[in-house]
Amino acid sequence: MPENQGQNETAPMTDKERVSAAYGENRPVTGDYDPALSARCSNGTFVGKADGDTVAFRGIPFAKPPVGELRWKRPAPVDDNDGVFEAYYNGKSPIQTEWHTELASYYPQGEDCLYLNVWKNPACADTQKPVMVFLHGGAYGWGGTADPMYDGKNFVTANPDIILVTIAYRIGLMGFIDLSYLEGGEAYPDAPNLGLLDQIEALRWVQKNIAAFGGDPANVTVFGESAGGGSVSLLPMIAEAKGLFHRVIAESGSVALTFSKEECKPFTRRLIKKVGSRSMDTLMSLSEDQLKAINEEVNSYNNYPQRDGKLIPLNPYKPYADGTTACVDMMMGTNSNEMNYWIGEVGGVVPYGLTMPVRLENDMRVFKPVDKERVKKFMALTNRHKLWKQTEFYNELMFRLPMISQAVGHSKNGGKVYLYYWTEPSSVHLHGACHATELAYVFGNTDETLYTGESADEALSKQVMTMWANFARTGDPSCEGLEWQPYDRESRATMVLCKESGLQYDILREQREILYPLLRYMITPSYANLDFNVPFVRKVAGVALGVTAAIAVGVSLFRKKS
Repeated sequence: MPENQGQNETAPMTDKERVSAAYGENRPVTGDYDPALSARCSNGTFVGKADGDTVAFRGIPFAKPPVGELRWKRPAPVDDNDGVFEAYYNGKSPIQTEWHTELASYYPQGEDCLYLNVWKNPACADTQKPVMVFLHGGAYGWGGTADPMYDGKNFVTANPDIILVTIAYRIGLMGFIDLSYLEGGEAYPDAPNLGLLDQIEALRWVQKNIAAFGGDPANVTVFGESAGGGSVSLLPMIAEAKGLFHRVIAESGSVALTFSKEECKPFTRRLIKKVGSRSMDTLMSLSEDQLKAINEEVNSYNNYPQRDGKLIPLNPYKPYADGTTACVDMMMGTNSNEMNYWIGEVGGVVPYGLTMPVRLENDMRVFKPVDKERVKKFMALTNRHKLWKQTEFYNELMFRLPMISQAVGHSKNGGKVYLYYWTEPSSVHLHGACHATELAYVFGNTDETLYTGESADEALSKQVMTMWANFARTGDPSCEGLEWQPYDRESRATMVLCKESGLQYDILREQREILYPLLRYMITPSYANLDFNVPFVRKVAGVALGVTAAIAVGVSLFRKKS
């Protein structure tokens, strides 16, 4: 080998390095700029950057910074502005702890995080393009628009007649916390659901300004995954969101991803204990750095949107059942191995196998005897290992069945809804078609292998992008060679998405019939308050010292992304 060979080679950047390296601050433009790269909006003219065949506008403010007196307050509309500004860089990520599967957590963070990004393709000169607005996931405590998975370049390259928008919203400590138990907390009534209100404010901005990019404000589709899928399932029932969008795509998220007011209390208690005060004056005096430090301690216990009986009904399935949502076209689906995602999150199959029985035994405590028998009947359906039976139980109860309930209510009231079931597996060991596997396919970012491994199929990605775009265009996701029938209670038509995609009817019928009644318990994905005094723990603790501690570690990690 030549003496100097390899000396100039550099190690590839880590995910943290490449995400943080993309940071920059948008500044006012004082000189000339290219009008072809600009869009004149109510709050300024924004100058984007050419990105291959597309133009990307990053870091456009859609609300006033929620800082100072606006901390923990509903978002305030941005002021009109005649200035010209760069739109080169993403706005800061919302405050969150760093986590290896949430790459936006590696981007600089701050309270001032209410920004959005827009991609357009000049190859299509239409002035009334369908608009797709994406809401990221992350268990309502992580995520952001800086995640490379959500870059819109490839999607808009493949679909030049689509305008793609990604928006940020407050999460965790800053976006979903009940402050009503603190002195002065009555002045912050919106704090339990601020993240949803941020999303609505972003959609208001889209309605007012998207025409400047060539988008049609009368044809807006909101889509999201996980917490984003939960958000777009909730938005159709919120009165102040009416008319801001016309179609919904919910990926692996539903109204089940919500908390009762009682379930929101522990997060507030932990905050009070950490701060050492019950006064809102104390909380409002904290610096941003202090908030970040506090968040490091409490983020794993963050809330989901609160079923407060005001913004969100106490029974979030009811608006689907009574027809409130029927005016919106919907497409929704889940992945066949949703829960397998958490094998990686908790550090492997061993801690995962210790955690799942604890979760199940906690939930079984609230079930009536007849429903405990349902669980036993479900577990007897196959001869699989008990761990995978428990996994499939939660695939159904936390993901597929809540979505089916939404679909049934929606279709019963005349709403149009399409259902999918993703089965194309990841190549990551034991992941299968886990939670988030479809994201790289949907965005056409198959080089982002975090969830798919190295095996993402380009042809499937093109097919899926076409389906998602077709739904945004017309309300029908059918594409060449695949006619997709709407879902209803009789046919239960479901598109199975994989390398050999095809329409099937009433899939997993027996599982659905056994477990569907359990939805009434509103079992949430929270692991923050599990009780370890259950038979499984007592049994294994009698066999080996230290197992309880191992379970606690597994559950602690499980909380992180649940």
